[in-house]
Amino acid sequence: MYKLISSKVYYEGKVLKLQVDEIEYETTKNKGIREIAIHPGGAVIVPITDEGKLVLVKQFRYPLQNDLIEFPAGKLDKNEDPLICAKRELEEETGYSSDKISYLGKIYTAPGYCTELLNIFVAENLKSGNHNREEGEKEMQILELSLSEIIELIKEEQIVDSKTISALFFLKLKGIIKF
Repeated sequence: MYKLISSKVYYEGKVLKLQVDEIEYETTKNKGIREIAIHPGGAVIVPITDEGKLVLVKQFRYPLQNDLIEFPAGKLDKNEDPLICAKRELEEETGYSSDKISYLGKIYTAPGYCTELLNIFVAENLKSGNHNREEGEKEMQILELSLSEIIELIKEEQIVDSKTISALFFLKLKGIIKF
């Protein structure tokens, strides 16, 4: 398909590193450039209350300069198990903990230029507690919504977060919700 001619990391930060690869296509010998955002991956957690409400957060997303409504999620620490990350994000962002967390599936968020892989989990049997938000998350709002309310917000394009919409599909596939 192609061969790698050269690869260089131009930036390495806290969240990602930026790499540029020069490639050559084997069949045509044409050269190309691939810009890649190397990301450690993350975990998404879908909290469901005993009353059947889904817990989302509304938070300001700096790159978009806008608030998004989404399921709690976070970046994996180095060599971290995605389940540990999901549990941490559940408590950190919502204050809930759970003794019943199940794996739903995984998604690549932007495979054309980014390596980010998100593992999606569902949390049931929620226990209330105190959240432990990071800087930048202090103004985060917790929303407990019914499935019909969430679907309406998606229709109205008030929920446009891909991991949240994908997580709903996994819930449907696993028979946890019906719509």
